[in-house]
Amino acid sequence: MAPTLTLADLEGVVRASWGPDTCDPADLDSWRPDNPARGQCGVTALVLHDLLGGELILGEVHVTGAKVGYHYWNRFAGVVEVDLTREQFRAEEIVSGGKVVVRPAGPPKRCREQYETLRDRVLASLRVTPGTATDVRM
Repeated sequence: MAPTLTLADLEGVVRASWGPDTCDPADLDSWRPDNPARGQCGVTALVLHDLLGGELILGEVHVTGAKVGYHYWNRFAGVVEVDLTREQFRAEEIVSGGKVVVRPAGPPKRCREQYETLRDRVLASLRVTPGTATDVRM
């Protein structure tokens, strides 16, 4: 039988699984142990999507009005938004927008290695066999 978890349980496992090796290479220079969420949004959103389904949300990151990047998070049941990496942003970095994006089939084209590392760590911590992750219940 699959484990029953709270979102807090899952959040703890995901956060404990972050590291520089799961960070988006574009953000690696600004990743620090005191800001472990930095550069983790895409891979984290994908792992949560693997486990819980829902929708992937994409917003833009702006500094003084100029777009400097993108930010991913999740939405469940069409109304509950979960963003485990929101605290990565500095005060001058503003996330705006937020539209549903369809996840392409197969592994991600960007950050595949980082995604697979995070996914494997999370699944191992949850004691879930790859391919059965959808058996995790919240």
